[in-house]
Amino acid sequence: MPKPRARSAASARPAAPYHHGDLRRALIDTALAMVTEEGAWNFTLREVARRAGVSQAAPYNHFEDKSALLAEVAALGFQSLRQTMDAAARGQPRSGRQALAGVGAAYVRFGVEHPAHYRLMFGAELADKARHPTLQAASDATFAVLTGVLERGQASGQVRRGAVRDQALAAWSLVHGLTTLLIDQRLSFLGVSTGDAERHARLAGMTLFAGLSAKTASHRSRG
Repeated sequence: MPKPRARSAASARPAAPYHHGDLRRALIDTALAMVTEEGAWNFTLREVARRAGVSQAAPYNHFEDKSALLAEVAALGFQSLRQTMDAAARGQPRSGRQALAGVGAAYVRFGVEHPAHYRLMFGAELADKARHPTLQAASDATFAVLTGVLERGQASGQVRRGAVRDQALAAWSLVHGLTTLLIDQRLSFLGVSTGDAERHARLAGMTLFAGLSAKTASHRSRG
């Protein structure tokens, strides 16, 4: 089965030589293009500078090291992921079930469409997000979309009362695991391909919602 083509949340076209303007953003965009094309980030800052058309010392005017640059690339990914998840949630303001399914589908779709970027966002290279405030903030804002859906579900009586962070952790673990399995082509034995990603993500979200449903909890309490 062919592996999914790596696409980035930004343009994957080679960066044009830098002449003027926002050098910092030019370096971030260049690094993102390289991550996308190579499917890895074992390049050096010198290679990023050469690709961007600037001196080898130029990146150090904006980034302490390569990790700092990669953190900004990952932060862009979280910002894009948050936006698509938020749009999915806002598209279903009255149905907690559909909102959770939509957010899950948006999450999985992002990972499948941008596998290299996704791996960087959640990889060991940047596991200590506290070292990178911009990345930490972008990650937290993305998680807040999910907790917001669950909070609204509890307020409307559709989701059973409980610790929202615990419910969000269960939901995030589900979609993150599904995304990783799809990217790694680990579900082919079930006949599941990356082309089925969104459908299976919605089904998984609805299954999770059934477990979180306030009605389900009510029935159990009476039993």
